[in-house]
Amino acid sequence: MYEKSRNLLDFHIAGFTYYDGLDVIEQLTLGTSVSLKSEPDNPYDPEAIVVMLGETKLGYVPKVKNDLLSTLLYFGYNDVVESKIIGRDLEAHPERQFRVVVKVKDKRKC
Repeated sequence: MYEKSRNLLDFHIAGFTYYDGLDVIEQLTLGTSVSLKSEPDNPYDPEAIVVMLGETKLGYVPKVKNDLLSTLLYFGYNDVVESKIIGRDLEAHPERQFRVVVKVKDKRKC
C-alpha cells in the first residue's frame, strides 16, 4: 500500500501580520487551498516563496524551509505540489495563527 500524496513540508505563514491576510481571514479555514509563488527579486531572500489566497498576499514560507520548494518553483514544477491550510488558531500570536502543508501530488495510476 502507498499514500495518495506525501507531505513535502509544513510551516506557519511567516510575515502574516505585515500583509493582507486580515482582509481574507474568514476565508482561511481548514482545507483551504493556497498558492505558492517564487519571488526571486525579493531583496531579503532570493529563494523567497509567497503564500497567496487568490490575489491576496498572506505572507511567506519561512526562509529556513524554502530551499527545495524554491528550486521546484523556480524551474516551473509548481504543478507537482499542492498546498492547503491545515491549522488555524486565531487566539495564537499572528505569526502562528495559520499552518500550511505542502504535498507532492501523486500522479501514479493505480
